[in-house]
Amino acid sequence: MEYTHVPVLYNEALEGLNIKPDGIYFDGTLGGGGHSRGILERLNGGRLIATDKDEDAISNAERTLSQYADKLTLIKDDYKNILPRLREIGINGLDGILLDLGVSSHQIDTPERGFSYMKDAPLDMRMDANQSLSAYEVINGYKEENLANVIFEYGEERFSRKIARRIIERRAVKPIETTLELAKIVEGCYPPKDRFKFGNPAKRTFQAIRIEVNGELKGLAEFVSDVALFLNKGGRMCVITFHSLEDRIVKHTFRELEKDCICDKRMPICTCNKRKEIDIITKKPICGSIEADKNKRSESAKLRIIERI
Repeated sequence: MEYTHVPVLYNEALEGLNIKPDGIYFDGTLGGGGHSRGILERLNGGRLIATDKDEDAISNAERTLSQYADKLTLIKDDYKNILPRLREIGINGLDGILLDLGVSSHQIDTPERGFSYMKDAPLDMRMDANQSLSAYEVINGYKEENLANVIFEYGEERFSRKIARRIIERRAVKPIETTLELAKIVEGCYPPKDRFKFGNPAKRTFQAIRIEVNGELKGLAEFVSDVALFLNKGGRMCVITFHSLEDRIVKHTFRELEKDCICDKRMPICTCNKRKEIDIITKKPICGSIEADKNKRSESAKLRIIERI
């Protein structure tokens, strides 16, 4: 299936990268290839390495970005695994990094992928179709306490325990197999007066299950810190997030990297050896709400930019 994709915060992210034509860049979340194309168009003698766990994204980019094959390297993998892969191909520093986190528009818009609570499909939600864990296993296999914790921690859902209990009760009769079955269960856990007060009541639960299935937050802070330190001096990193959990991790990680000595100020000499590694370019995140009429997904988008010093 051909991707039709409007990149979120496209101009802001590309401007934030401050692209050098001969630089080496990394797009960790290829998706529909919109941001990658923008980087490639600005390269002359440079190189872009792009990764995605989704085979559809890699196949699509091989077709639609074929004219840039001489300066594009595609790798099917989780972006969190990129540092050893870069070293394997002789790259020891980057001039720019772009991460557009979360689920892609193509994945949501492909019903059979099972990401959407608006379209009936088998419970799946795997970004990498070859992995074993899917939403079906989480919903039908996790214990009640684990399920409630996932929905609360990754969805910030106040009715998490009630939803988990209702799922356990329903699957005891028969397995929960489709997205609309799950969405209906969640809907029934909300008081009627609050049910659609803030949009579809299934939104938070689906977000939580998707994050659990794909391990989206696991190792994110460590990766952001490690890859930021892989930047060459003056190199930029742009991260686009779509919910508060991702954004909080990125914000705190950047703040830690920006800190200088953290010793008690009463100490005569520094013993912590902590040094400032980056400058935070965006003191407040750039928000995507202004483009929401063109791309609904951008409503909650936040862009944070740093520069290696």
